[in-house]
Amino acid sequence: MITNITGIVNRVFDEEARVQVGPIEYQVMVPEFVRRQLQSRVGQELSLSTMQYFEGNMNTGKMIPRLVGFLAEAELEFFELFCTVEKIGVRKALKALTRPIKEIADAISRQDAKWLTTLPGIGPASAEQVIATLRRKVTKFALMPVPVDGVAAPTAAADVIEDAYRALLTVGLNPAEARDRLDAALAGGKSYKNVEDILMAIYAKA
Repeated sequence: MITNITGIVNRVFDEEARVQVGPIEYQVMVPEFVRRQLQSRVGQELSLSTMQYFEGNMNTGKMIPRLVGFLAEAELEFFELFCTVEKIGVRKALKALTRPIKEIADAISRQDAKWLTTLPGIGPASAEQVIATLRRKVTKFALMPVPVDGVAAPTAAADVIEDAYRALLTVGLNPAEARDRLDAALAGGKSYKNVEDILMAIYAKA
C-alpha cells in the first residue's frame, strides 16, 4: 500500500495529477478541490497522502491499480469515510468532492441535504443517505483548522483560484464550466494577483 508520495508536480489534468518521483512518474487521481490547488504548484515539490485501490472487473481479471491523493492526511481520512456511504464508491466520491472538505463536513453536520445536492453526482436520495451515514462522524472535519496536519496554508495563488471558482459558481456556471474557464485562463502558467484579474481574463476570452 502506497500511503504517501513526495515529488514534483509535472502536469495537472481534469481528474489527475502526474507526480515525478525520481525516474518514475506517478498518475494520481485527485478530486476537483485538490486539482485547483495543484494548478498553482506545477513544477514544485510536494507530498500527497494517498490511498490505493483497484479499478476494473474481477471477473475478467482486468484490474488496474490506482492512486488517490490529497494534500492533507485529514482530507484523505474524510474521503475514505465518504466512500463508506452506500452506493458511493471511489469514482463517485472523486467526482463529488468539488468543495473543500471542511465545507462538505459542515453541510453534513447541519443536515443540509439541499446544499449537498449541489455536489456533482449527489441527488436528493444520495444526500439523505450521506447525512444518515456520516452526520455523527464528521464533526472533527467540520471544525478542523487550516493549516491541518502540518500542511502549510494554501498559497496566495491557490486562494485566488479557489475564490475565482466560487465566484464563477455564484454567477450560474456549473462546476465543469467553472473549471474549464479557469483552465483556459491559467493556460501557459500565467498567474494572477487577485480574483478580479482572473475574472477579467476569463470574460475577455468569452
